[in-house]
Amino acid sequence: MRPIVLALMMTLALSTSQAEAGSISVMPPGNRNAEQPKIPGASTRRTRDVRTTFDDKYERIRDLLASDKSLMSKIKQTARQYDIDPIHIIGAIIGEHTYNVDAYDRLQSYYIKAASYAGDSFRFGYKGMSVGEFVSKSQFDQCKEFTDSYRLWSCREDVWEKAFRDKTVDGVSYPDNRFSAVFFQPFYAGQTFGLGQLNPLTALMHADMVSKVSGYPKLEASDAQGVYKAIMDPDKTLAYMAATIKRSIDDYADIAGIDISKNPGITATLYNVGNSAKRAAALAAKNRSGGFSWPQENYYGWLVNDKLDELKSLL
Repeated sequence: MRPIVLALMMTLALSTSQAEAGSISVMPPGNRNAEQPKIPGASTRRTRDVRTTFDDKYERIRDLLASDKSLMSKIKQTARQYDIDPIHIIGAIIGEHTYNVDAYDRLQSYYIKAASYAGDSFRFGYKGMSVGEFVSKSQFDQCKEFTDSYRLWSCREDVWEKAFRDKTVDGVSYPDNRFSAVFFQPFYAGQTFGLGQLNPLTALMHADMVSKVSGYPKLEASDAQGVYKAIMDPDKTLAYMAATIKRSIDDYADIAGIDISKNPGITATLYNVGNSAKRAAALAAKNRSGGFSWPQENYYGWLVNDKLDELKSLL
């Protein structure tokens, strides 16, 4: 069995361990770190370049949420559909707009921007090769056994890391960058969009869950315009945000035996850093080796927990 497939299966197989044994540990609210972890330099530079501060950005997004009753209603409705507390969605929005972008738009602006992507002509690819052509390479054959979007694209992302990243393969030189940045951001690497600042690969990973729960048409990598339109549309992007958060909660319960649903700072951290299944598996392995550790919030999740009472008041 190929190593990548085996690793994925082992990660998923861990879901039968602690959770099924009934040994779920409920993580308490609050931060594990007394002080906020270091904020990355890139976030600091972006904020400084537009002559603002993190406090100002936090207050802008908080005020937008407080004043936009329609948006808050949609957040609550979406959270109910995905069986999560709406504070998790609020935490992710707060984190993204405090550290990654700035909140100037109202809800209606996002609808208008979403519609603008429908007529644009662009595709996901690299050096003239579409992502569909790329994932048809033999290196990805080991991913064919996965039919659900989450495991399929997770497998493909793992193949990218091991077989293509920072390598020259079949005469093509691939950069030392994330799969999502190289193949799924046709405007410039690192770009994310919309209220939830999702990248297209994350949306594709959760396409099955969103289609099942929300009833939206399943996203396809061959339809880049459709993917970006979904990311920009507030109704749809909230569904993809909720699916991403729900997945991280399930991963930690199933794989690490830890219920993180009472700690929005941890779900916000995972929304920021991604790869919840791998992180849960790493924590489970660490805890099996002796002692016990809770997940740790990063700078982004720390803010959410630190401001939790204020954020809860928005509901």
